[in-house]
Amino acid sequence: MLKNSKFHFLPAEILTFIYIFITALIIVFFKHDHQTITELLLNRLYIIFGICFLAFIDSFKRIWIIRFIRYVYLAILLSYWYPETYEINSILPNLDHIFANWEQYIFGFQPALVFASNFPQHWFSELMNMGYISYYPIIVVTGLYFYFKDSKYFKQFFFSVIFSFYIFYLIYILFPTAGPQYYFIADGIENVKHGLFNNIGTYFHSNHVLVSDHSNSGFFYDLVETTQLAGERPTAAFPSSHVGISTLIMIHIFNKKYYHVFMVLIPIYLSLVTATVYIQAHYLIDAIAGLLCAFLFFFISNKIYNRLFLIKQ
Repeated sequence: MLKNSKFHFLPAEILTFIYIFITALIIVFFKHDHQTITELLLNRLYIIFGICFLAFIDSFKRIWIIRFIRYVYLAILLSYWYPETYEINSILPNLDHIFANWEQYIFGFQPALVFASNFPQHWFSELMNMGYISYYPIIVVTGLYFYFKDSKYFKQFFFSVIFSFYIFYLIYILFPTAGPQYYFIADGIENVKHGLFNNIGTYFHSNHVLVSDHSNSGFFYDLVETTQLAGERPTAAFPSSHVGISTLIMIHIFNKKYYHVFMVLIPIYLSLVTATVYIQAHYLIDAIAGLLCAFLFFFISNKIYNRLFLIKQ
């Protein structure tokens, strides 16, 4: 490339290359199905090509829409990376019995089971499901808000969010947990009620069907169910990325002193965090761990960004 070329990779794109490299090594060493290995590695080559192509176009056409598309491309890729964690880790033994036992030891019961059964009202179910599905609009809306209001800080914000997602996904790959909505059915609901949590091994390697309860069916319930049927897998329970990423976003908003936005989002955020346990997507300890991870990842990602990228901009 010419010395004066403006070709360069965004900080989040560099993060993506690192994530691709690490997961490629995991795939090669963990997976034994050669067809799956080939498919997963080829997909990485396609993704790398896409990133490089957009960066190349951006180096000649310095218009905002191209740069915007580069960020959108990385964001859309998250919808691929998430279910892929199941494709990689499904060969490893499931760890839900460990987390369910911790839950039972700490609280004396299963909060995800008791919470839903004690609040079966239709209006409350809809409120929780509305909170849960708001996760996606919160990410999109706050991302756009930062992008157009403070483009310089947006780069740091986006780096922090992508960094956190990738760390969450690496944890999900190495420590497979499916969450109550999958594990309770696999273990047997009567076992769960009696505090018996069996090691189901690689059960989810060939079973990943969600069982629906239509007793509280409603608009938001059906919306969550449709979303889960389309992209949910028995993976990514501990720690909760729903809680982690939404908390991280709230920290960034508060850090920038956008208090009016913070106050508007607080009730939505609280319903989102609560909903992760109510709809049995997560154990309570998953939500607590996600909350703690948000502060830790905020600190680490900002340190890395300020040290490696801030001066270069």
